[in-house]
Amino acid sequence: MLPLRLRAHDGYELGACLYEKSGGGAPPRAALLHCGAGIPAVRYGRFARYLASLGIPTLTYDYRGIGLSRPNRLRGFHAAIEDWAEYDCAGAIAWLRERYGAAEILGIAHSIGALLVGGAHNAAEQSRLVLIGGHTGYYGDYSRRYRLPMTLLWHALMPVVTRVFGYFPARRLGLGEDIPGMFALQWAGRRSPELRPTRAHAKRVQSFLDRCAALQRSALLVTIADDAFATPSGTRHLMAYYPRLFPLRYLHFTPADAGVSRIGHFGFFSRRAGSPLWPRLLEALEAAPR
Repeated sequence: MLPLRLRAHDGYELGACLYEKSGGGAPPRAALLHCGAGIPAVRYGRFARYLASLGIPTLTYDYRGIGLSRPNRLRGFHAAIEDWAEYDCAGAIAWLRERYGAAEILGIAHSIGALLVGGAHNAAEQSRLVLIGGHTGYYGDYSRRYRLPMTLLWHALMPVVTRVFGYFPARRLGLGEDIPGMFALQWAGRRSPELRPTRAHAKRVQSFLDRCAALQRSALLVTIADDAFATPSGTRHLMAYYPRLFPLRYLHFTPADAGVSRIGHFGFFSRRAGSPLWPRLLEALEAAPR
């Protein structure tokens, strides 16, 4: 694992890690892992190491305001969904393309990252996409069992606390990584299955969505049976923003496939629930048309 710093397309410095097998020569394929919202890249480290062990160098990076890309002071720090897509995703893609000029780049995205990845102007540099547990953050798509508590948390508590602190202090609340204020308010403000940009963000967010709609690439859509966020309706709403992905293949996992009682939204990247499934993902990629 090589810790490094790379530049987003507006010049902001992002923290990243490259997982690479030493002495492998020029690899035919490299992977770029786009995180979910508020999930530090380190949580994807086991999966990245697995790919690297198979000779697929893998880059993970944190969006601005998160993990290794967090500034000294998060209060008032500007980081919106369009910044993560247009600048941060694009910067990571450009870095990996420069390092592995002849390699096929796999764009692997989790959760909200599955929406962000298509918003980069150079998203087509990724030869294929793997979208794992992708959704758009709309509360009506959450699993019925968790819908009320998650709606209260993300769409009632989060905006109030964010306006008080200037960011969402998730760590203090035992809810994971702190989230920059602008993105927290954008997420909390979702009231429709469609993404409806506020006036302040309308032009850039619409451009980001237009780039998603124009993206033509083959893709593998990975769904998890007990994922409370990426439910069938959540996945359907996500894919409505990618009408030109083709060929589009599907891979569905249940907890029984992994020999566990629960996978959930994050378990695919864990050692216990995820590692039994990783070889099956690679098999599906090898079998898929390019």
